[in-house]
Amino acid sequence: MKNQIILSVVLSAVLAVPGFAQQAPSGGGAPPAATGSMSASDREPLAPTKSSDFWDGDDPNLVNLIVHPFASKKYVQRQVGPIRDRINELDELTAENSKMIRDVDTRAQQGIQLASEKSSLADQHATDAANKAQLAQTAATQAATRVSTEEQVVGNLDQYKGSAETEIHFHIGQSVLSKAAKDALDEMAAPLKGQRSYIIEVRGFSPGRGQAAITSSQKMADSVVRYLVLNHQIPVYRIYVLSMGSASMAGADGTMAKPITGGRVEISLLKNDLVSMQR
Repeated sequence: MKNQIILSVVLSAVLAVPGFAQQAPSGGGAPPAATGSMSASDREPLAPTKSSDFWDGDDPNLVNLIVHPFASKKYVQRQVGPIRDRINELDELTAENSKMIRDVDTRAQQGIQLASEKSSLADQHATDAANKAQLAQTAATQAATRVSTEEQVVGNLDQYKGSAETEIHFHIGQSVLSKAAKDALDEMAAPLKGQRSYIIEVRGFSPGRGQAAITSSQKMADSVVRYLVLNHQIPVYRIYVLSMGSASMAGADGTMAKPITGGRVEISLLKNDLVSMQR
């Protein structure tokens, strides 16, 4: 009898609890976890969870009455779930921000490298331009110096002065050089070997009249030129030949020379010492 009374009291308490729970104000449970891709500034701080009723989603029975909320796995998951979701979202935002930072840093490094390369290329071009300008200035200076030198040389071309004179005599009607004539030519031409800035003037004279005298004087002058070229290697362009015939040449003192009495060739050596010194 006593046991029946105790059992009735327990059953009455169990039946009374659901009714009490149903009278409690019903409301929303734990706030849903934030979803979607949002920035950190768009997210609101987590609000503490509020139970919708005494059972907080558990079945209203005696077992849950005893153990709730101390050992309920579902309860712990409901409390930890929003925090875990927020932590996952923060990890995703951190990964995205790190990637953006790396991309910006990579582009910045590329831009710096490109600017440095362009700056180096511009410096190289400037150096090349300066070197070319220097070379052009040097070339212009050298050209001006050469022009000045050549102008001075040209101005001194007519500064030839008589250095030596030799006179070769021929028998009338002959153009063969005698031994004495060859010795005289050797004495004059020997020192000219390897020298420059000189000319040799050969003037032939012959008695007679008109073209015959000119032809005879030409043959005697050619004999002298032939000997100088073959025996002393005098360049032909340094020898000037004049066939004077029977013309009389004025002397050095301005007086008229004696009439032509025999064939002869006058050889004059002219040197330009100014040109020789400049070379």
